[in-house]
Amino acid sequence: MLKIVGSPRAALPHSEPPAVALPGSVDPTVPPTVPPTELQSELLSLAIAIAADAATILVEGLDQARTTVDTKTTGTDMVTEMDRAAERLIVDAILAARPSDAILGEEGTDRPGTTGVRWIVDPIDGTTNYLYAHAGFAVSIAAEVDGNIEIGVVHDPLHQEVFTAVRGGGAQRNGIPISASSETRLGHALIATGFSYEPDRRRRQAAVLIEILPLVRDIRRMGAASVDLCSVACGRVDAYYERGLQPWDHAAGALIAREAGALVSSLKGEEPDFEFCLAAPAALAAQLRPLLREHGAGSA
Repeated sequence: MLKIVGSPRAALPHSEPPAVALPGSVDPTVPPTVPPTELQSELLSLAIAIAADAATILVEGLDQARTTVDTKTTGTDMVTEMDRAAERLIVDAILAARPSDAILGEEGTDRPGTTGVRWIVDPIDGTTNYLYAHAGFAVSIAAEVDGNIEIGVVHDPLHQEVFTAVRGGGAQRNGIPISASSETRLGHALIATGFSYEPDRRRRQAAVLIEILPLVRDIRRMGAASVDLCSVACGRVDAYYERGLQPWDHAAGALIAREAGALVSSLKGEEPDFEFCLAAPAALAAQLRPLLREHGAGSA
């Protein structure tokens, strides 16, 4: 058992985390909508195993995370040696199993492939949380086939949770099917969001938040898009919105939220992109989207 610095929890990286009933969980005897294909099963199994190995080294490195910190776009956009080490581990493991696949990773990996399969990897989503040993960071791995995201895995080691989804086959948390919130009342909705690393954009995003906050039950800012999207998927929050996500931020989490029954879209109602990601039950999305547009969230 690995001791987690700064947290009373202990990680069990090589064992399946215990199943716990949470808001949004459903009858585990309900079969998935569509049985996974052989390729989906192969990709999912590989992603689960690799994410677990990456999570292990992250937990082991918690006590030294803040000793090797660089910055990227701004002083608040940080990268650690553990980000790089975890991405190397993930890339090496994928190539060992599937050497001809393409891979896109947050920390610089952009490898072409010939199979039609591309992996989209965030070795530590929520680096600031990781640096301060806060729960709310995760390993995020998705695989797309011919442009469609087919599987997604988000491994949250401090909460001992593994969220998974197969396109058309539903979403699970630790092997138990989950579903998004059924909340339809905006005033009763718990909303998650995230902020940019750029100071000017943060000011604009705060201005949007000032307009939204009085209209909803409350706001949560967890600091990792994949964790936010999985929180939508299991009903811990009712909705999530954020502008400025990269593919590795939302690839796995968006599939998991969508397969759990949430509507995941851009502010225009199309596929989520860098400009905007909104994940919510359809009834809430229909109320949030015009409000966010009205208050300038699309340019914040």
